[in-house]
Amino acid sequence: MASNRIAAGTGIEGLDSNQLTGPRGIFVDVNLDLYVADGDNNRVQLYQSGEPNGITVAGSTSLTPTITLRLPTGVILDAEKYLFIVDLGNDRIVASGLNGFRCLVGCYVKGVKSNQLNNPFSLSFDRSGNLFVADQINSRIQKFVLMNDSF
Repeated sequence: MASNRIAAGTGIEGLDSNQLTGPRGIFVDVNLDLYVADGDNNRVQLYQSGEPNGITVAGSTSLTPTITLRLPTGVILDAEKYLFIVDLGNDRIVASGLNGFRCLVGCYVKGVKSNQLNNPFSLSFDRSGNLFVADQINSRIQKFVLMNDSF
């Protein structure tokens, strides 16, 4: 039998730094830090390895709020340590950069065109740095080739 423990949250929903409400997506980086798309709290929490309290790194309750999220469902860190977030409620993908966050795909316009999303749910990168997004309502997986000036 495997042993287990709670890695983030208390088991009781809430908005405090040690609580989550409706966590959807997670990502663990090479330092064993845990990023959580805390969907119903409209934020992304960073739980540094071994720490019970999270730090809001994206969302209106972060220390430097540069992005407002609505039901984030996916989160991933790329090789250059840029944070990518699926912002389901705003039908977009946002990414961190040198000057805060910015929209990469969707950008508040829901739709079926190749540069639009409708209820994006998760994302991933391949070895070449291409971004793949599960575009739920459009019943497709979108592939985006990101340019260096995307950040």
